[in-house]
Amino acid sequence: MQRRGTGRRPGRPRSAGHDEKILAAAVELLERGQDVTVSRVVEVSGVSRAAIYRRWPSMTDLVAAALDVGREPYTISLEGDLLTNLLAALSPDTRAAGRDYPERRFRLRLRLALSDRRLAQAYWRSHVARRRSGLVAVLREGIARGELRDDLDLEASMDLITGVFYYQYVVRGESLTDPVVVDRCREAVRTAWRGMTRGTTAPRT
Repeated sequence: MQRRGTGRRPGRPRSAGHDEKILAAAVELLERGQDVTVSRVVEVSGVSRAAIYRRWPSMTDLVAAALDVGREPYTISLEGDLLTNLLAALSPDTRAAGRDYPERRFRLRLRLALSDRRLAQAYWRSHVARRRSGLVAVLREGIARGELRDDLDLEASMDLITGVFYYQYVVRGESLTDPVVVDRCREAVRTAWRGMTRGTTAPRT
């Protein structure tokens, strides 16, 4: 008689390395400029259709994951001056997506997201939103210290801060490593921070 708790859960076990093979295949297809389809992923990765669908319910979710390969989350210190820490975290050396995340993939992600709203939303849900935890922590710490307004809209504040960088890159076509652009972004963040500090008021319509 099998003892309770010692049996294996039903279903086939997940094979080690399949996630990496599937993601690598999707990245390869994207960087070749090819559509990411189940058949092509199976061909390039050598992994079965069933294994792919067990991990990603749709090709949109897989593409979103592939576009994120190589990105690294950033953390922001909660010790000392919060604005200084925030600016340091958003500097070119530390704000970058990661050493293994090439600029061409970043450009590809922007292009695909702009042309496919479902992909943009999938990428937001599964990757971008969770990486904002460091910024959330800084804003909450500022509120707890009494430095930032206690009625601060965290989502709007985060969009304001991070949107500065996307505007430079997407709309103005600037390089985020250009010292002039870096200074412009830093000043924009300082301006946003001043508007969020306790004692300031924002008209509501």
